Amino acid sequence: QVHPVESGGGLVQAGGSLRISCAASGGTFSRYDVGWFRQAPGMEREFVSHITWIGGSAYFAESGKGRFTASINYAQNTVYLQMNNLKPDDTAVYYCAAQRNGQGNYRNTYDYDYWGQGTQVTVSS
Repeated sequence: QVHPVESGGGLVQAGGSLRISCAASGGTFSRYDVGWFRQAPGMEREFVSHITWIGGSAYFAESGKGRFTASINYAQNTVYLQMNNLKPDDTAVYYCAAQRNGQGNYRNTYDYDYWGQGTQVTVSS
């Protein structure tokens, strides 16, 4: 069992950058891959990114390709989502979630086992 904990959200102007973090609490991510999702008010939670713990292969939604990158600090059991050239449409609560290694479809919220509490990202125009 692992408890993802997000941090690093905040307010940024359009065109700016932000890096949000997902740390493993009460366990380790070693048996899990980590996904990022976001949810804007009144909207469904949507897939943003997924990174495999073994090998660090990263996948992104079309909305983030070319702007977002994902990385892992193995020593700190932490996953990062670097977001560049942010747009007002990126405003949402960002959640990280843990999925058992290679189990399920990484784009589906219901294929994740553990979720964090979320961190707010607000992009002003």
